Amino acid sequence: MKVRILGCSGGISAGLRSTSLLIDDDILIDAGTGLGDLTLEEMGLIRHIFVTHSHLDHVCFIPLLIDTIFDLVEEPVIIHGQENTLQALQDYIFNWVVWPDFAELPRPEAPVLRYRSMQPGDTWENKGRTFEMIAVNHIVPAVGYRVSDAGGSFAFSGDTTTNDTFWAALNAHPTLDMLIVEAAFADHNLKLSQLAKHYCPSLLAEDMQKLRHFPDIYITHRKPGEEDRILQECREQMPDRKLRALSGGELFTL
Repeated sequence: MKVRILGCSGGISAGLRSTSLLIDDDILIDAGTGLGDLTLEEMGLIRHIFVTHSHLDHVCFIPLLIDTIFDLVEEPVIIHGQENTLQALQDYIFNWVVWPDFAELPRPEAPVLRYRSMQPGDTWENKGRTFEMIAVNHIVPAVGYRVSDAGGSFAFSGDTTTNDTFWAALNAHPTLDMLIVEAAFADHNLKLSQLAKHYCPSLLAEDMQKLRHFPDIYITHRKPGEEDRILQECREQMPDRKLRALSGGELFTL
């Protein structure tokens, strides 16, 4: 299984892309601005999108993707997510006002886009890969995912702050090779982190004590301009962990 980091920033600027992970060549986790760096041919291979939550930086390129590959795909792209997240996409984006409802195009009986609802704890298997949805704690309903195949496993927190569910779900498995976890703010923004329900280094360090595994850990969703400070604070507060920062463009093989 290959994991390509298309975008991992908590904002946008030159060289920065918002969250999107490409699994092998056919599955996305989230569809932020990093998706736009794929070629047209690569976009045409995408068959599934797993959405963590409804915030714009994680879903903004879904409508543009579907419009772009409309004439390239013979089977619908399936968006997987919680029911309330999928409903938000239908109500506020694919609503014929902001964007056409591609779940009805080119024909309602044969659309280019379909939705598949999941609940935390549900799993989905495809070509030897298993996706497990895990509840997390954000300002809107949100989830993370654990993804595994015969070669290994990784987990992605999505956007979250202090919680027990994510860590308990990871501990329920015997192994974890890689963890991609957010730390959006530096500790001087602790109160903002708590209000927005994001991790900052001190909050993440507290929760990391709940994890029994010792995977390679990659910090994501750092706010532009604060990247170095966030990483340094994470390393200072979690000296026993193997911590690196995502910058975008990485390719991991599990």
